[in-house]
Amino acid sequence: MKAVAVNGLSKSGKTTVCETLISGLRRRGYRVGSVKEIHFEGFAIDPDPTTNTRRHRAAGADPVTARGLYETDVLYGSKLPMEEILRHYDHDFVILEGVSDCNVLSIITAHTVEEVEQHLSERAAAISGVVANLQLKEAYGLPVFNVLHDPESLVDFVEERAFEPLPSFDPECCSACGHTCPELAGLIVRGKASRKDCVLWAQEVELYVDGAAVPMVPFVQKILKNAVLGVARELRGFRAGKRIEVRLRS
Repeated sequence: MKAVAVNGLSKSGKTTVCETLISGLRRRGYRVGSVKEIHFEGFAIDPDPTTNTRRHRAAGADPVTARGLYETDVLYGSKLPMEEILRHYDHDFVILEGVSDCNVLSIITAHTVEEVEQHLSERAAAISGVVANLQLKEAYGLPVFNVLHDPESLVDFVEERAFEPLPSFDPECCSACGHTCPELAGLIVRGKASRKDCVLWAQEVELYVDGAAVPMVPFVQKILKNAVLGVARELRGFRAGKRIEVRLRS
């Protein structure tokens, strides 16, 4: 699953760029999901304390699911990390509007060239939004795309350049590739590294919880591997070099 973040100030064209990418990628046959970051501190999809769903939450249920005739809403009682949110997706692409804490290719939207600088990061790959109306081809070394006049060019760019999100491990836990996770994401964006350069691309030890893969830094993989092997070697039927599978049921 590949992901792209679109970041910029309010009314700079973020949602228009997201709509362009979602509809464009859908037309090309991809399954596309999206995440919209809400920056309003008081935002709540169910603010009324007297509603049934809020009463369920107050009683201790987490999450709470509200199923209507035309939509289903799952309500969590806290802000989830982006990596945990993305585990709910199995799409070809996920478009992240206003999300800045995910190690993926990023598109900046802005009103002016000067405003672009506020959102520059090592993961920035392109510029779009209102500033594209100035008929610029490039700014700060990044290509500028006008999605109102030529939407397919940005869709082409994302289709070719987007990559699977990198994890967000603390550098003290994992810098096995020689970089922090954001640094490696920046190198991939600039074409100086590959997504496969992340040592977790093909883990030696894989852990799945409810069918979802849980990324583990090499140190944790080593601990888990040695623990399982240490027990397995003492059991009858153990044969070196053979596949070992452990199943846990709670």
